[in-house]
Amino acid sequence: MHKSRPFTQSGKSFIWIWAALAILLVSGCVTMEVEEKPFEPPVFPPPPDPPRFVWDRTIQSSVDVVEEDTTESFRRMVTGENRSGEGFRKPYGIAVHKGRIFVGDSVNRTIFAFDFPERRFFKVGDDDGPGMLLKPLGLATDGSGNLYIVDASARNLKVYSRDGEYITTVAKKGDLDRPTGVAVSKDGSKVYIVDTGGVRSPNHRVRVYEVATGEHLFDIGKRGTGDGEFNLPNNATRGPTGNILVVDGGNFRIQEFTPNGVFVKSIGGIGRQFGQFSRPKGIGVDSEGNIYVADAAFGNFQIFDPQGRLLLFVGARGDGGPAKYFLPAGLAVDDDGRVYIVDQFYRKVGVFRPANVDPGTGYFAPIIKKK
Repeated sequence: MHKSRPFTQSGKSFIWIWAALAILLVSGCVTMEVEEKPFEPPVFPPPPDPPRFVWDRTIQSSVDVVEEDTTESFRRMVTGENRSGEGFRKPYGIAVHKGRIFVGDSVNRTIFAFDFPERRFFKVGDDDGPGMLLKPLGLATDGSGNLYIVDASARNLKVYSRDGEYITTVAKKGDLDRPTGVAVSKDGSKVYIVDTGGVRSPNHRVRVYEVATGEHLFDIGKRGTGDGEFNLPNNATRGPTGNILVVDGGNFRIQEFTPNGVFVKSIGGIGRQFGQFSRPKGIGVDSEGNIYVADAAFGNFQIFDPQGRLLLFVGARGDGGPAKYFLPAGLAVDDDGRVYIVDQFYRKVGVFRPANVDPGTGYFAPIIKKK
């Protein structure tokens, strides 16, 4: 009868070697699959609907715009340090002009300027001169890129050039109760300062001034719930026709006025359904007249057509990842159609681009081409 061979120690070693190799091969395959999986930026609306907006990037500090030089890169490679820069502490207002993004920080008491075409970062209003800022809130730019900043603590409005040089101050002592937002005519001749008032104050209004002389021209609105009246207004913007749109926060709506203060229409209402508002904050308008409104309670922004019909909502309340927000504040729209939304809680600015705008075009094109 045939006898089987004994299972020797060398045979055991041979099997263990092959088993180890098999484990390594399997582990290597799994690791490769994880590493090769590409990041898919969030799109809105989500599939299966065709996307209309794509999350583009997040801006948190100066390192997001300033290129790293060779010396710094080598030093970090040797030391293992992470790259660091000047970041936000409590961002609120935002304005954009031809690739230059201005973000107000009320705790840092300054405006951070991110110039993407020039890959440059600088600050506005952080010196001890007449342009010193105490608590910047609402921001706006005119057609030339001049910057208009509401200073809530000084209770006035300061005007700077596009490069951050102080020009003038608008509104005298006692003119404003609680200034928060601002819109400016395209030619920079008139400013519309949102005066929020307070719970016991009757002065819930928009005050209009001539910039060159500082003269107070007229007021829009008073406290109330009717057409053209306000309850705790907090922000404003200029539309492509020159009309002024005001966030009427306590009435949970957006109101539109002609440049001369004549009421046109209102949008929205209180609620948690699509097209309604809970804590409306930032507002922007694109070149076609579509209206973008950030809501601090929803963690997103809603888009309405010029007639006030809801088109889409973008973003969601969440953990601070891409397209996730917890306390949205200011909002702006640039000439490319990109939307910029400030999140105070996560201290960041989220950027979204229209799905039909290639990431390598417009004011962000110099970045893409340099990488």
